[in-house]
Amino acid sequence: MTSSPAPSVTLVAADPQRDAPLLQGWLSDPHATFWGMGDLDGAAVEEYLSGITRHPDQDAWLGLVDGIPAFYAETYDPARVLLAGIHDAQPRDLGMHVLISPPADEPRHGLTDAVFAAVMAWCFGELGAHRVVVEPDASNDRIRRKNVRAGFTELREVAVDDGGHLKTAMLSVCTRADFAASDIARDRKASA
Repeated sequence: MTSSPAPSVTLVAADPQRDAPLLQGWLSDPHATFWGMGDLDGAAVEEYLSGITRHPDQDAWLGLVDGIPAFYAETYDPARVLLAGIHDAQPRDLGMHVLISPPADEPRHGLTDAVFAAVMAWCFGELGAHRVVVEPDASNDRIRRKNVRAGFTELREVAVDDGGHLKTAMLSVCTRADFAASDIARDRKASA
């Protein structure tokens, strides 16, 4: 494992045609099992991305680390998409998903935290969220721990229809203040 300075993390609007082949490779990797899209071919991933980019209440983002594509993020209005009728949405709530690319031969220590912190900062800063809402699979202990380290409060388990696939999810929320006080935000400041 190599140790390196804090990476430069940026997000750009995803382009279905450009990004589908890359995302299809990430989704088919075993680490993306909880996305439930590992069996999709490139055309199906492009169709999925196109649906999100055309939807008025969702956005898709390609994340770059030091200029190289390294993660994918989605943001959505939880009052209108995925959590409608499940989550008591407040004004300026923003739903979020993030998928980090499969580990490279030499993983960079702290990369996942850096990406997660950058996505949260993007949601609060660029997108103007007052709270970020997530609904990971309740059995995905790894991402649930990461969410808690980022300041999320786990509210309750909910049943979510995730594209025709019913999952038991852990509904969780994070305010700007919760994120600012979190371990991930403190580590981000320390390495800046």
